[in-house]
Amino acid sequence: MALGVITLASVGLLFAWEIFPKSFPLEAHNFLAAFPLAMIAVAYLVYQAVHRPAPLELVKAILLAMAFLFWAANQLWPGSRQATLFNDLAIALFVLDVFLVMVGWPAASPDESFAETYLEKSDQRTPMD
Repeated sequence: MALGVITLASVGLLFAWEIFPKSFPLEAHNFLAAFPLAMIAVAYLVYQAVHRPAPLELVKAILLAMAFLFWAANQLWPGSRQATLFNDLAIALFVLDVFLVMVGWPAASPDESFAETYLEKSDQRTPMD
């Protein structure tokens, strides 16, 4: 929970930079943009560790955390030769994560802490209903 609060506070600093950019050091935006992305990756992995998901759910959580970390790297080092690669890897991992949600992988119990809606098998309607 504390990591989540720190992460949200860092987003507040990012917006403060947007409003008062001259109040921050010249290169501050790179760090201010990367920090909450990296922190939410760490916070999510800690959350998963505490909740002890099934092994495949943990793999999926690690993929999502990696997406945030690659995005953070792209923000922190936008001028580096690898910035485009970091960005492309983040995109690929985010797309993969959403695709896996859509196809229901892994088949373990859903994580209802997210906005997805799940129906019991008996509650699902077919197109013929």
